[in-house]
Amino acid sequence: MIRVRVLAGLSAALSVGAATVATAQTAAAIPAPVAEPAHTAWILAATALVLFMTLPGLALFYAGLVRAKNALSVMMHCVAVACLASVLWMLGGYSLAFSGTHPLIGDLAKFGLPNLRASVTGVLPESVFFAFQMTFAIITPGLIVGAYVERIKFSAVLLFSGLWLLLVYAPVCHWVWGGGWLANLHVMDYAGGLVVHATAGVSSLVAVAMLGPRDGFPRDLHPPHNPGMTMMGAGMLWVGWYGFNAGSALAADAAAGSALVATHLSAATAGLTWAVIERIRFGRSSMIGAVTGVVAGLATVTPASGFVGPIGGLILGAAASIVCFHAVDLVKSHMKLDDSLDVFAVHGVGGILGTLAVSGLAMTGLGGAGYAEGMTPLSQLGVQSLGVAAVCAWSAVASAVILLVCKLTVGLRASPEAVEDGLDLSTHGERAYQAS
Repeated sequence: MIRVRVLAGLSAALSVGAATVATAQTAAAIPAPVAEPAHTAWILAATALVLFMTLPGLALFYAGLVRAKNALSVMMHCVAVACLASVLWMLGGYSLAFSGTHPLIGDLAKFGLPNLRASVTGVLPESVFFAFQMTFAIITPGLIVGAYVERIKFSAVLLFSGLWLLLVYAPVCHWVWGGGWLANLHVMDYAGGLVVHATAGVSSLVAVAMLGPRDGFPRDLHPPHNPGMTMMGAGMLWVGWYGFNAGSALAADAAAGSALVATHLSAATAGLTWAVIERIRFGRSSMIGAVTGVVAGLATVTPASGFVGPIGGLILGAAASIVCFHAVDLVKSHMKLDDSLDVFAVHGVGGILGTLAVSGLAMTGLGGAGYAEGMTPLSQLGVQSLGVAAVCAWSAVASAVILLVCKLTVGLRASPEAVEDGLDLSTHGERAYQAS
């Protein structure tokens, strides 16, 4: 009996050992994830393009729209936000957005980027995926800069932007792109209609409501000091947006090409449409109006770019200018809110419009990519609407709390003397232009 038990135990041990060896051999036979060089090269280029949107694109676009004595301060805001967001993204923002399985927020498993050199995400080295997503984390709080120019403390810009990145941007990014609850509902946001434009737009509206308007608003405001600078910045944004939207395919493939085409057609159509609207209403078309239309078209197509065809791009571009043009008037003339450079009216409204419109424009009959299994245009519209409501509500509430913290600590508004002298000189001790 003892011998039988010994033999049975030995047999069992051999079986377990054989199974362990077989499992190990099977695991060894499955190749480890390997980054694809072509896809990696494209996303490296797209990363540079998206950073180019902020520096110098957004900085020039915004700087040309303010008075000369505040131009340098706007550029400084963009540079400082880019630096701060990069550090915070590495220290925790990336991990909160793209790690863990919780539906609301990630964990800190990727804090400090351990093992980054050896890790692969999909077909990309994780270092490349991290850097690409970092450029989105840079430009999103950078967009908000346009709402509070010419009157905010520099310290408030830094504190607000840092807290906002961790408490607003990172959670919403996790909801939509990091496997969170909106991703599980099959929300469609290809490149940031919700994650980027809705969050920044709604937060901008809250910021200007709490900060107050510029002196003289709305009657005694100076025109843009350099429309040519604004045009150059808008051109850089347009080019960089190829990386923003086409890069969001995370591969060098047909999906990236389709997103690029839809993006370009939306921008072109929107620029023409805005110019026509101005011609009808004011009797002439302005450079500022045309490039504002282009940016509205780019913001509106962003959530839909990889899901719609060329016809969808045209429709979104035309709709973007019509809706955003009237949103500018609504915010400033009727709501009496000094959203100085129209961040909510262009980016917020545009991103929300595109997020809702993709529900119908993604149909294959219009050249779109179709829907997830079990989804219809109507059910997709329900999911998109839920996403808009949740993201806007969270952005508004969290931004209000962050701004209150800023107000109670460093303060929000620059002193009347600093505003009168111009933030270039009073805050940074420099001028954008020196008298000869």
